[in-house]
Amino acid sequence: MHRFLFLVSFLLSTMAASAQRDTLITITSSGGLQFDQKRLIVKPNTRLRLIFQNKDDMAHNLVVTRPNSRLRVVEFALALGAKGPAQHHVPVMDDVLAHTTSIEPGNSDSLTVTLAEGAYPFVCTYPGHGSIMYGVIYATNQPKLLPAPETDRNLPNPERTAEAAHHHAAASGHPYSLQLPAVYRTFMPDCGPAAIAVGLPGPEGGQSYVFDAGQCRLRYAWSGGFVDNTEQWDGKGQRFTKLVGDIYFRDTGGFPWKIGTTKQEVPQFKGYRLINQYPEFRYIVNGVEIRELIKPMASGRGLVRIFTLSPSKQPVTFVTTSQPGIHFKPSVGRVQNGAIQLPNGTRQFSLTVSTL
Repeated sequence: MHRFLFLVSFLLSTMAASAQRDTLITITSSGGLQFDQKRLIVKPNTRLRLIFQNKDDMAHNLVVTRPNSRLRVVEFALALGAKGPAQHHVPVMDDVLAHTTSIEPGNSDSLTVTLAEGAYPFVCTYPGHGSIMYGVIYATNQPKLLPAPETDRNLPNPERTAEAAHHHAAASGHPYSLQLPAVYRTFMPDCGPAAIAVGLPGPEGGQSYVFDAGQCRLRYAWSGGFVDNTEQWDGKGQRFTKLVGDIYFRDTGGFPWKIGTTKQEVPQFKGYRLINQYPEFRYIVNGVEIRELIKPMASGRGLVRIFTLSPSKQPVTFVTTSQPGIHFKPSVGRVQNGAIQLPNGTRQFSLTVSTL
Protein backbone atom coordinates (compact mmCIF):
# COMPACT_ATOMS: atom_id res chain seq x y z
CA MET A 1 0.00 0.00 0.00
CA HIS A 2 2.78 2.38 0.95
CA ARG A 3 4.58 1.53 -2.29
CA PHE A 4 1.40 2.28 -4.29
CA LEU A 5 0.93 5.64 -2.56
CA PHE A 6 4.59 6.47 -3.17
CA LEU A 7 4.20 5.75 -6.91
CA VAL A 8 1.04 7.86 -7.13
CA SER A 9 2.72 10.71 -5.29
CA PHE A 10 5.78 10.48 -7.56
CA LEU A 11 3.66 10.53 -10.71
CA LEU A 12 1.63 13.51 -9.51
CA SER A 13 4.74 15.48 -8.60
CA THR A 14 6.29 14.66 -11.99
CA MET A 15 3.14 15.79 -13.80
CA ALA A 16 3.06 19.00 -11.77
CA ALA A 17 6.70 19.73 -12.53
CA SER A 18 6.09 19.05 -16.20
CA ALA A 19 3.06 21.34 -16.22
CA GLN A 20 5.16 24.11 -14.69
CA ARG A 21 7.63 23.77 -17.55
CA ASP A 22 4.96 24.03 -20.27
CA THR A 23 4.35 27.57 -21.46
CA LEU A 24 2.10 28.94 -24.22
CA ILE A 25 2.83 32.37 -25.71
CA THR A 26 1.09 34.09 -28.62
CA ILE A 27 2.94 36.58 -30.83
CA THR A 28 1.39 38.68 -33.59
CA SER A 29 2.87 40.68 -36.45
CA SER A 30 2.29 44.42 -36.56
CA GLY A 31 2.89 47.17 -39.12
CA GLY A 32 6.35 48.12 -40.24
CA LEU A 33 7.82 44.60 -40.05
CA GLN A 34 7.54 44.21 -36.30
CA PHE A 35 6.60 41.52 -33.79
CA ASP A 36 4.26 42.86 -31.10
CA GLN A 37 6.48 41.18 -28.47
CA LYS A 38 10.21 41.38 -29.00
CA ARG A 39 11.51 39.95 -25.71
CA LEU A 40 10.17 36.77 -24.11
CA ILE A 41 11.37 35.37 -20.78
CA VAL A 42 10.90 31.74 -19.74
CA LYS A 43 12.56 29.38 -17.28
CA PRO A 44 15.32 27.07 -18.56
CA ASN A 45 14.15 23.72 -19.98
CA THR A 46 10.69 25.11 -20.53
CA ARG A 47 8.71 23.39 -23.25
CA LEU A 48 7.52 26.47 -25.07
CA ARG A 49 4.68 26.45 -27.56
CA LEU A 50 4.81 29.65 -29.57
CA ILE A 51 1.75 30.66 -31.62
CA PHE A 52 2.37 33.21 -34.35
CA GLN A 53 -0.67 35.11 -35.66
CA ASN A 54 -0.08 37.07 -38.86
CA LYS A 55 -2.16 40.26 -38.68
CA ASP A 56 -0.11 42.00 -41.36
CA ASP A 57 -1.06 42.20 -45.06
CA MET A 58 2.09 40.32 -46.10
CA ALA A 59 3.22 36.74 -45.48
CA HIS A 60 5.72 36.08 -42.68
CA ASN A 61 7.29 33.21 -40.77
CA LEU A 62 8.88 32.84 -37.33
CA VAL A 63 12.20 31.04 -36.87
CA VAL A 64 13.92 30.32 -33.53
CA THR A 65 17.71 30.06 -33.83
CA ARG A 66 20.63 29.05 -31.67
CA PRO A 67 22.26 31.86 -29.65
CA ASN A 68 24.17 34.40 -31.79
CA SER A 69 22.96 32.80 -35.03
CA ARG A 70 20.23 35.15 -36.29
CA LEU A 71 22.29 36.95 -38.95
CA ARG A 72 23.78 33.71 -40.22
CA VAL A 73 20.32 32.13 -40.62
CA VAL A 74 19.00 35.25 -42.37
CA GLU A 75 21.92 35.18 -44.82
CA PHE A 76 21.37 31.50 -45.63
CA ALA A 77 17.63 32.13 -46.05
CA LEU A 78 18.34 34.88 -48.57
CA ALA A 79 20.71 32.56 -50.44
CA LEU A 80 17.86 30.09 -51.04
CA GLY A 81 16.72 32.24 -53.95
CA ALA A 82 14.01 30.56 -56.02
CA LYS A 83 13.98 27.59 -53.59
CA GLY A 84 12.87 29.84 -50.74
CA PRO A 85 9.06 29.58 -51.06
CA ALA A 86 9.14 25.75 -51.14
CA GLN A 87 11.12 25.79 -47.87
CA HIS A 88 9.05 28.56 -46.26
CA HIS A 89 12.21 30.71 -46.60
CA VAL A 90 13.88 28.62 -43.88
CA PRO A 91 17.34 27.15 -44.59
CA VAL A 92 18.10 23.60 -43.49
CA MET A 93 20.88 24.04 -40.93
CA ASP A 94 21.71 23.20 -37.32
CA ASP A 95 21.34 26.85 -36.27
CA VAL A 96 17.57 26.60 -36.83
CA LEU A 97 15.93 25.12 -33.73
CA ALA A 98 12.27 25.43 -34.74
CA HIS A 99 10.14 27.33 -37.21
CA THR A 100 6.62 27.90 -38.48
CA THR A 101 5.52 27.51 -42.06
CA SER A 102 4.93 30.50 -44.31
CA ILE A 103 1.88 32.25 -42.84
CA GLU A 104 -0.41 34.22 -45.13
CA PRO A 105 -2.27 37.29 -43.79
CA GLY A 106 -5.01 36.39 -41.34
CA ASN A 107 -3.61 32.93 -40.61
CA SER A 108 -1.54 31.44 -37.80
CA ASP A 109 0.86 28.59 -37.09
CA SER A 110 2.79 27.36 -34.06
CA LEU A 111 6.07 25.77 -33.08
CA THR A 112 7.26 23.92 -29.99
CA VAL A 113 10.79 24.11 -28.64
CA THR A 114 12.57 23.32 -25.36
CA LEU A 115 15.34 25.76 -24.47
CA ALA A 116 18.23 25.36 -22.08
CA GLU A 117 19.57 28.47 -20.37
CA GLY A 118 20.57 31.13 -22.88
CA ALA A 119 19.41 33.84 -25.30
CA TYR A 120 17.63 32.51 -28.39
CA PRO A 121 16.80 34.89 -31.24
CA PHE A 122 13.56 34.59 -33.19
CA VAL A 123 13.22 36.20 -36.61
CA CYS A 124 11.18 36.39 -39.80
CA THR A 125 13.46 35.11 -42.56
CA TYR A 126 11.42 36.36 -45.51
CA PRO A 127 13.62 38.33 -47.96
CA GLY A 128 14.12 41.85 -46.65
CA HIS A 129 12.44 41.15 -43.30
CA GLY A 130 15.18 39.57 -41.19
CA SER A 131 17.18 42.76 -40.68
CA ILE A 132 14.50 44.46 -38.58
CA MET A 133 11.80 41.88 -37.76
CA TYR A 134 13.27 39.94 -34.87
CA GLY A 135 13.35 39.49 -31.10
CA VAL A 136 14.80 37.21 -28.44
CA ILE A 137 13.71 34.48 -26.01
CA TYR A 138 15.61 34.47 -22.72
CA ALA A 139 15.65 31.15 -20.86
CA THR A 140 16.84 32.20 -17.42
CA ASN A 141 16.16 31.90 -13.70
CA GLN A 142 17.49 35.42 -13.10
CA PRO A 143 15.44 37.83 -15.25
CA LYS A 144 16.51 40.78 -13.08
CA LEU A 145 20.04 40.42 -14.44
CA LEU A 146 18.97 40.94 -18.06
CA PRO A 147 19.94 44.22 -19.77
CA ALA A 148 17.36 46.97 -20.07
CA PRO A 149 15.41 46.74 -23.36
CA GLU A 150 16.90 50.00 -24.68
CA THR A 151 20.45 48.63 -24.30
CA ASP A 152 19.69 45.01 -25.22
CA ARG A 153 21.77 44.08 -28.27
CA ASN A 154 19.41 41.21 -29.05
CA LEU A 155 16.62 43.68 -29.85
CA PRO A 156 16.17 46.04 -32.82
CA ASN A 157 17.64 49.46 -32.03
CA PRO A 158 17.94 52.18 -34.71
CA GLU A 159 20.58 54.28 -33.01
CA ARG A 160 22.90 51.34 -32.32
CA THR A 161 22.52 49.97 -35.86
CA ALA A 162 23.17 53.34 -37.45
CA GLU A 163 26.27 53.90 -35.30
CA ALA A 164 27.65 50.43 -36.02
CA ALA A 165 27.47 50.95 -39.79
CA HIS A 166 27.85 54.71 -40.13
CA HIS A 167 30.34 54.41 -42.97
CA HIS A 168 27.78 52.59 -45.11
CA ALA A 169 25.15 55.29 -44.65
CA ALA A 170 27.28 58.01 -46.23
CA ALA A 171 27.70 56.04 -49.45
CA SER A 172 24.33 54.36 -49.88
CA GLY A 173 21.83 56.27 -47.77
CA HIS A 174 21.16 53.02 -45.89
CA PRO A 175 22.35 52.16 -42.37
CA TYR A 176 23.96 48.85 -43.40
CA SER A 177 25.46 47.27 -46.47
CA LEU A 178 22.88 45.94 -48.92
CA GLN A 179 23.10 43.31 -51.62
CA LEU A 180 20.87 44.24 -54.54
CA PRO A 181 18.24 43.31 -55.60
CA ALA A 182 16.72 43.98 -52.16
CA VAL A 183 13.06 43.73 -51.14
CA TYR A 184 11.54 45.66 -48.22
CA ARG A 185 7.98 45.63 -46.93
CA THR A 186 7.69 49.08 -45.40
CA PHE A 187 5.74 52.35 -45.31
CA MET A 188 6.50 54.59 -48.28
CA PRO A 189 5.27 58.11 -49.04
CA ASP A 190 2.49 58.50 -51.63
CA CYS A 191 1.61 54.83 -51.43
CA GLY A 192 -0.87 52.60 -49.64
CA PRO A 193 0.03 50.80 -46.38
CA ALA A 194 1.03 47.63 -48.26
CA ALA A 195 4.09 49.11 -49.97
CA ILE A 196 6.95 46.91 -51.18
CA ALA A 197 10.16 48.80 -51.94
CA VAL A 198 12.60 47.09 -54.29
CA GLY A 199 16.18 48.18 -54.88
CA LEU A 200 17.71 47.18 -58.20
CA PRO A 201 21.39 46.85 -59.12
CA GLY A 202 23.00 49.32 -61.47
CA PRO A 203 25.52 52.14 -61.79
CA GLU A 204 25.40 55.32 -59.68
CA GLY A 205 23.26 53.84 -56.92
CA GLY A 206 21.04 51.84 -59.25
CA GLN A 207 17.28 52.22 -59.57
CA SER A 208 14.42 51.47 -57.23
CA TYR A 209 10.66 51.23 -57.32
CA VAL A 210 7.62 50.82 -55.09
CA PHE A 211 4.93 48.23 -55.74
CA ASP A 212 1.60 48.76 -53.98
CA ALA A 213 0.39 45.30 -52.93
CA GLY A 214 -2.96 46.74 -51.81
CA GLN A 215 -3.74 48.05 -55.29
CA CYS A 216 -1.55 45.55 -57.21
CA ARG A 217 0.34 48.15 -59.21
CA LEU A 218 3.62 49.98 -59.64
CA ARG A 219 3.43 53.40 -57.96
CA TYR A 220 6.71 55.13 -58.82
CA ALA A 221 10.39 54.59 -59.64
CA TRP A 222 13.55 56.53 -58.78
CA SER A 223 17.28 56.47 -59.39
CA GLY A 224 20.37 57.34 -57.36
CA GLY A 225 19.81 55.13 -54.29
CA PHE A 226 17.37 52.94 -52.40
CA VAL A 227 15.83 53.69 -49.00
CA ASP A 228 16.88 54.69 -45.50
CA ASN A 229 14.84 52.66 -43.01
CA THR A 230 16.51 53.98 -39.85
CA GLU A 231 13.43 55.72 -38.45
CA GLN A 232 11.40 52.51 -38.82
CA TRP A 233 13.61 50.76 -36.29
CA ASP A 234 12.42 52.47 -33.14
CA GLY A 235 9.66 49.89 -32.69
CA LYS A 236 6.77 52.16 -33.66
CA GLY A 237 6.78 51.02 -37.26
CA GLN A 238 4.44 53.75 -38.54
CA ARG A 239 6.90 56.29 -39.93
CA PHE A 240 7.48 56.68 -43.64
CA THR A 241 10.70 55.25 -44.97
CA LYS A 242 13.00 57.87 -46.47
CA LEU A 243 13.52 57.62 -50.21
CA VAL A 244 17.13 58.08 -51.37
CA GLY A 245 17.44 59.51 -54.89
CA ASP A 246 15.16 61.26 -57.40
CA ILE A 247 11.78 60.04 -58.67
CA TYR A 248 11.69 59.91 -62.48
CA PHE A 249 8.43 58.02 -63.06
CA ARG A 250 5.14 58.20 -61.19
CA ASP A 251 2.00 56.28 -62.17
CA THR A 252 -0.87 58.64 -61.43
CA GLY A 253 -3.54 56.30 -62.79
CA GLY A 254 -5.28 53.42 -61.09
CA PHE A 255 -5.05 49.67 -61.59
CA PRO A 256 -3.77 49.38 -65.19
CA TRP A 257 -5.51 46.21 -66.36
CA LYS A 258 -8.91 45.96 -68.03
CA ILE A 259 -10.03 42.33 -68.27
CA GLY A 260 -13.18 41.45 -70.20
CA THR A 261 -16.22 43.64 -70.81
CA THR A 262 -18.05 43.06 -67.52
CA LYS A 263 -17.65 45.04 -64.30
CA GLN A 264 -14.03 45.16 -63.18
CA GLU A 265 -13.39 43.25 -59.96
CA VAL A 266 -11.04 44.49 -57.24
CA PRO A 267 -7.64 42.86 -57.87
CA GLN A 268 -6.48 40.33 -55.27
CA PHE A 269 -2.80 40.27 -54.32
CA LYS A 270 -1.47 36.71 -53.96
CA GLY A 271 2.10 37.38 -52.85
CA TYR A 272 5.40 37.17 -54.64
CA ARG A 273 8.26 34.77 -55.30
CA LEU A 274 11.93 35.50 -55.95
CA ILE A 275 13.49 34.77 -59.34
CA ASN A 276 17.25 35.30 -59.11
CA GLN A 277 16.50 37.64 -56.18
CA TYR A 278 14.03 39.73 -58.22
CA PRO A 279 10.44 39.63 -56.87
CA GLU A 280 7.73 38.42 -59.23
CA PHE A 281 4.36 39.71 -57.98
CA ARG A 282 1.20 37.69 -58.44
CA TYR A 283 -2.35 39.02 -58.49
CA ILE A 284 -5.75 37.99 -59.88
CA VAL A 285 -8.51 40.07 -61.48
CA ASN A 286 -11.66 38.88 -63.26
CA GLY A 287 -10.41 35.31 -63.17
CA VAL A 288 -7.07 36.06 -64.83
CA GLU A 289 -3.83 35.51 -62.92
CA ILE A 290 -1.13 38.07 -63.72
CA ARG A 291 2.53 37.77 -62.75
CA GLU A 292 4.73 40.85 -62.91
CA LEU A 293 8.53 40.85 -62.85
CA ILE A 294 10.35 44.21 -62.95
CA LYS A 295 14.01 44.61 -63.90
CA PRO A 296 16.24 47.57 -64.75
CA MET A 297 17.06 48.38 -68.37
CA ALA A 298 20.43 47.10 -69.54
CA SER A 299 21.54 50.73 -70.00
CA GLY A 300 19.96 54.09 -69.33
CA ARG A 301 17.29 54.97 -66.81
CA GLY A 302 14.17 52.89 -67.01
CA LEU A 303 12.39 49.64 -66.10
CA VAL A 304 11.39 46.55 -68.03
CA ARG A 305 8.08 45.18 -66.75
CA ILE A 306 7.54 41.54 -67.75
CA PHE A 307 3.97 40.26 -67.50
CA THR A 308 2.77 36.64 -67.66
CA LEU A 309 -0.99 35.99 -67.95
CA SER A 310 -3.00 32.83 -67.39
CA PRO A 311 -5.06 31.58 -70.37
CA SER A 312 -8.20 33.61 -71.02
CA LYS A 313 -10.60 34.27 -73.91
CA GLN A 314 -11.49 37.69 -72.53
CA PRO A 315 -10.19 40.88 -74.19
CA VAL A 316 -7.21 42.30 -72.29
CA THR A 317 -6.10 45.94 -72.23
CA PHE A 318 -3.21 47.58 -70.39
CA VAL A 319 -3.70 51.29 -69.61
CA THR A 320 -0.70 53.62 -69.45
CA THR A 321 -0.45 57.04 -67.84
CA SER A 322 1.11 59.64 -70.11
CA GLN A 323 3.63 62.01 -68.54
CA PRO A 324 6.32 64.34 -69.86
CA GLY A 325 9.73 62.80 -70.43
CA ILE A 326 8.54 59.16 -70.21
CA HIS A 327 8.41 56.70 -73.12
CA PHE A 328 6.43 53.43 -73.18
CA LYS A 329 7.54 50.61 -75.48
CA PRO A 330 5.46 47.38 -75.46
CA SER A 331 6.80 44.12 -76.89
CA VAL A 332 3.44 43.44 -78.60
CA GLY A 333 0.89 45.89 -79.94
CA ARG A 334 1.34 49.63 -79.56
CA VAL A 335 0.15 52.43 -77.34
CA GLN A 336 -2.99 54.09 -78.69
CA ASN A 337 -4.91 56.70 -76.72
CA GLY A 338 -3.07 55.70 -73.56
CA ALA A 339 -3.83 51.97 -73.82
CA ILE A 340 -2.31 48.77 -75.21
CA GLN A 341 -4.82 46.28 -76.62
CA LEU A 342 -3.19 42.86 -76.38
CA PRO A 343 -3.79 40.34 -79.18
CA ASN A 344 -6.16 37.53 -78.26
CA GLY A 345 -4.41 34.70 -76.44
CA THR A 346 -1.38 36.75 -75.37
CA ARG A 347 0.32 34.94 -72.50
CA GLN A 348 3.37 37.15 -72.00
CA PHE A 349 4.49 40.62 -72.96
CA SER A 350 6.88 43.25 -71.67
CA LEU A 351 6.60 47.00 -71.32
CA THR A 352 9.71 49.18 -71.16
CA VAL A 353 9.27 52.41 -69.23
CA SER A 354 12.15 54.80 -69.87
CA THR A 355 13.17 58.42 -69.79
CA LEU A 356 13.56 60.18 -73.13
